[in-house]
Amino acid sequence: MSLVEIQNRMRAAGGRGVRLLAISKLQPLERVRAVLDQGQRDFGENRVQEAASKWPDLMTAYTGISLHLVGPLQSNKVRQAMGLFSSIHSVDRIKLARRIADIAQEMGSCPELFIQVNTGEEPQKSGVLPAQIDEFTGEVRALGLPVAGLMCIPPLTEEPALHFGLLANLARRNGLTGLSMGMSGDFETAIRLGATHIRIGSALFGARPG
Repeated sequence: MSLVEIQNRMRAAGGRGVRLLAISKLQPLERVRAVLDQGQRDFGENRVQEAASKWPDLMTAYTGISLHLVGPLQSNKVRQAMGLFSSIHSVDRIKLARRIADIAQEMGSCPELFIQVNTGEEPQKSGVLPAQIDEFTGEVRALGLPVAGLMCIPPLTEEPALHFGLLANLARRNGLTGLSMGMSGDFETAIRLGATHIRIGSALFGARPG
C-alpha cells in the first residue's frame, strides 16, 4: 500500500493531525529510502542498535526526520537512545524512568515519553498493568520527565477496540493527551478511538525479508 493510500484511509477514519510512524525495523534501506522519497518523516524502530547503524546517514541525507523508539529499552542503552530518538514509546518500569531522568539532567533535554501499558495483562509482554498506571504515571512525573501519553499493543486474539478504549480512559484519567496505538491491521479503529500516533509497518513497506 502506498503512503498516499494510507494517508487517505487515515483521513477517512477522522485521522487529521494523527502522526503516522513508519515502522522500519528490519526493512532494507532501499524500501526505507523509497518511503522517505514519498515525503514520510516520522519513523519507528524497535532496537537501538539497528537504529544507530541505519539512521545517522539517512538523517544527513534527508532533513526533518523524527525517530521514535517503539520497542523495549534496556537501561544500558538509554544514553544512546536519548541521543538518537525524539520520542520513546516504551517506558515500562521505574528503574528505566530513573535512568532516563539522570541522563536528561546531564544532557539538559529529554525525548518525549510514552508509558507502555500491558492492557491485556499478558505475562510475556512488557508494560505497566492498568491497575498500576495511575501510581506509575505519578512516579514518572515526579522525576520531572515529559510524559506525553500512553502506548499499548493489544493481544493478537482479542478485539483491539477494547484495549484502545481502555488506554484512552487511562490517559484521560491521568490528564494525558498522547495515545500511541494502532498498527497495520487496526489503525482505523485506533484513530476512531482517539489515537494520536499510529505505527504502520507491513502495510507500508510490505513483509519484512526472510
